[in-house]
Amino acid sequence: MIGFIVAGLIIGALARLIKPGKQNLGIVATLLLGLVGSVIGGVIANLLGTGDIFELNVLGFIVAVIASVLLIGVAEAVAGRNRTSVR
Repeated sequence: MIGFIVAGLIIGALARLIKPGKQNLGIVATLLLGLVGSVIGGVIANLLGTGDIFELNVLGFIVAVIASVLLIGVAEAVAGRNRTSVR
């Protein structure tokens, strides 16, 4: 379980490095988006037959980082929409 959390934090941090621009996300949001991305990556890797959902493999890791980058983009869009509607 601790390894899953550490992997989620690493995946979230990598996604933030890959995503251009400044993200207004804290470490908890980065961890959560990384965890969700790693679950998505594990599910897709499992569907492709490369391993178990919770098994660390190259394809699952790559898909997890890509999913996390997309999730960060969605989180920024939602946060930006909320800020503009409050004004």
